[in-house]
Amino acid sequence: MRMHRRTLLKSMAAALALQPLAGAPFSLKAAGFAARVRPSDPAWPGASSWAKLKEAVGGNLIEVQAPFASCATDPKGLVCADALKNMGNPFWVGDQPAGTQVSGWYDAWAPAASVYAIKVRNTADIAAGVNFARTNNLRLVVKGTGHSYLGTSNAPDSLLIWTRGMNKVTVHDAFVPQGSSDAPVPAVSAEAGAVWIDMYHAVTEQAGRYVQGGGCTDVGVAGLVQGGGFGSFSKGFGTGGASLLEAEIVTADGNVLIVNANSNPDLFWALKGGGGGTFGIVTRFTLRTHELPKYLGFAGGKIKTQSDAAFARLIAQFLGFYRENLFNPHWGEQVHFGSDNVFEISMVCQGLEPAQAQIAWKPFFDWVKAAPQDYSVDGGLHAGAWDAKGWWDVPNNPSMIRDPRPGAPTWHGWWQGDQGQVGAYLHGYESLWLPAALLRDDRKAQLADALFAASRHKQIEFHLNKGIAGATPEAIAATLQTPMNPAVVDAFTLVIIADGEAPAYPGLPGASINLKAAKDDAHAIDLAAAELRKVAPNSGSYFNETNYFNANWQQEYWGANYPKLRAIKNKYDPGGLFFVHHGVGSEDWSADGFTRVG
Repeated sequence: MRMHRRTLLKSMAAALALQPLAGAPFSLKAAGFAARVRPSDPAWPGASSWAKLKEAVGGNLIEVQAPFASCATDPKGLVCADALKNMGNPFWVGDQPAGTQVSGWYDAWAPAASVYAIKVRNTADIAAGVNFARTNNLRLVVKGTGHSYLGTSNAPDSLLIWTRGMNKVTVHDAFVPQGSSDAPVPAVSAEAGAVWIDMYHAVTEQAGRYVQGGGCTDVGVAGLVQGGGFGSFSKGFGTGGASLLEAEIVTADGNVLIVNANSNPDLFWALKGGGGGTFGIVTRFTLRTHELPKYLGFAGGKIKTQSDAAFARLIAQFLGFYRENLFNPHWGEQVHFGSDNVFEISMVCQGLEPAQAQIAWKPFFDWVKAAPQDYSVDGGLHAGAWDAKGWWDVPNNPSMIRDPRPGAPTWHGWWQGDQGQVGAYLHGYESLWLPAALLRDDRKAQLADALFAASRHKQIEFHLNKGIAGATPEAIAATLQTPMNPAVVDAFTLVIIADGEAPAYPGLPGASINLKAAKDDAHAIDLAAAELRKVAPNSGSYFNETNYFNANWQQEYWGANYPKLRAIKNKYDPGGLFFVHHGVGSEDWSADGFTRVG
């Protein structure tokens, strides 16, 4: 019987592999499959099938190696030396087929190279890969840059659709979505592998306009938009997903669709925050652009308090100051409440003149300086604004690090403040929104107490650009037309509590994970989050930056929008070809995405 079954599986695999690369509807469940195949399975495609796929994609099917695999086989070789030299460069990491911007997460996931990757050049290559994965029952992974905290862009024993090479950006003076009678609007189109610095270079530096995107310059456009998408100035311009005008997408049947408000409007809605790698592979995004403010600005400083009581007073003072002076469309980014009683400011603004930025902060800075017995300032307190067009001018911005590799685009660089994220190994991570109602006079003290209590366990980060409360009416209305958890429009900030250590990529020489520290940090993060949930229960979490172990993820990420998203998933991907951890429909699968359980 066993030999008969093996023969049957081989015959089935051969028949599937010989199907034409044009798509046809396929349901794993309807076909009787209980699990996807691995290289050790008899149904894994044979060499001739892979050769046909390679021919179909112009030779761009490659075998994948882990970034530091060469260090195990040839530790003194040039390939290993190059990897070690560049591992702190986020653009180098993104340019590796198995590269991941995070080097793993304690007790959650570790980077794992796919067996093969298609280094796609165009939409036809993507469709060929989708059809091959579907007909051969393979685990499919989609990756642009690998900038996923949850590890959704990598999996062992998989076929990778790697879009990084599709990175063309096109600026439009007047764009009209296909089939629309709307008036033309300024816009920008980006292919699936473009990163945000590509967009800012084309839209701001060259065209003198603004596109709402991510703060980290090496983040992929595709992942951010499909996850909802916050940037430094979201309170002024809304989410990245809300800016979407049109997209081209390859669906699970291998077909290529144009989606916008008129064509496939349900899928268009899902792509504005329903999660990447879930509904298909978007090959091109077109986003609305905005008039560029004359100035973009920054406020910063680090305040050390001399006692717990002084720190508690500072927390309460800042909350009131923020509500009165900064809770508006102009201000975004971060403040940190440290467990060492250090309060750090790293905020940005748009649309304010230099003097206006300084005046906005003067009441708070004066309050701090008036109590030198309680507060000391490390490096000064400052606020100002500069010409917006030069904000992302990498060669001339001392706050940015230029990609030093020969041949790298001159505009490719990353913020110095993001350096610690490159390759970090996460011990734990949590995010939750805080509703603006907590800033009211009758609740502000309660929030201040919860913040102080939470900071006794871990540093608390306020990402004040990642809540839409206080934004423009247009930004709020547009966000409500996306599938994000509606709680985001009531939230004035996203709280992030996280910790980790230096890179611990598999195969990295000398890398070791401090398991005790990881366990202790993960527990402390849970305790800190619990303090804040006392005042903000069921407040929701941001899909792109969240807890890997979130047990209530459907409600936390999408709230009342989840049933609609699930119906769209079933319509466009009935076989569950596209799987990501805690993505829409993932409850039908085992944690690794290989075995159907639903």
